[in-house]
Amino acid sequence: MADAFTIRIFVPDGDPEGVRIVDRMNWTGVGLAFPRAKWSDIRGRSEFSRTGVYILVGRVEDDELPTLYIGQGDAVRSRIESHFQNKDFWDWAVVFVSPSGGLNRAHATWLEYSLVARASETKRCHLDNGNAPQEPALTEAEKADTQAFLREVLQILPLVGLRAFEFLKAVAEPKATTTDFVAKSPPSKPDTVIVPARKEGFEKVFLGEDCWYAIRISGGMLDKIKFIAAYQADPVRAITHFAAVDHIEPYGEDGKYKLVFSAKAMPIGPIPFADAPTGSMQGPRYTTLEKLKSAKKLTDVISKS
Repeated sequence: MADAFTIRIFVPDGDPEGVRIVDRMNWTGVGLAFPRAKWSDIRGRSEFSRTGVYILVGRVEDDELPTLYIGQGDAVRSRIESHFQNKDFWDWAVVFVSPSGGLNRAHATWLEYSLVARASETKRCHLDNGNAPQEPALTEAEKADTQAFLREVLQILPLVGLRAFEFLKAVAEPKATTTDFVAKSPPSKPDTVIVPARKEGFEKVFLGEDCWYAIRISGGMLDKIKFIAAYQADPVRAITHFAAVDHIEPYGEDGKYKLVFSAKAMPIGPIPFADAPTGSMQGPRYTTLEKLKSAKKLTDVISKS
């Protein structure tokens, strides 16, 4: 079990959505999280004159995963000022420096290298960095100290709303299989989610990647879902495939999920839209496995009777 720790968050302007200064006891560093809109007001703070590492966070179009740019500088102010002028994607940023001057350029470069490598490994964001930095040479003692600084950074990031550096942990593990689908099961509470899918996403993700994302799932359903079925939108307008769910994990930063299949999706039906009310499949719907197996049309699956 990890050690307990206390984080202090100071809000200098009294706005919890504004600048937040983060530190903890016995740490030589400090973090500053702030919205892009506040940069002109806070750029004169002394912390930004220090050597450090920073992360710019934003969205590109409608992608569920955040886009990050990870950088470092002898004086982070000039680097962020440049990105304020030349990079449009970011909405907020977090900066880590050492007020005591404990970080030098080599330390900051190693932190940049390590954060880029970790973000690439966790696969929970898109990186705007053009090239992956090379690991700088540090003495054994310097590397140990900088690794300790990095551990503090990684503990703080989720507390300011950035989870892209955390390795995914399943929130549910039904471990269902296609043989469970064939087996006879009595009527029960919903254990299957039906998701609407357009042609490109259905072929690329549902059939090609053996998973489906990013969907919202009612909190009470997370530990009940064992199967997923795909309703193909126009021109198909029918449930055509299903898959057993191996596990469910978070996806993105907005409370959505990714369902990972136990095996390739298999054909079913098709179960046509038929006389279902307009808008019946504009979002995920829950049903039981037995209804899915016996349905002749969509209302057989989604009816509450």
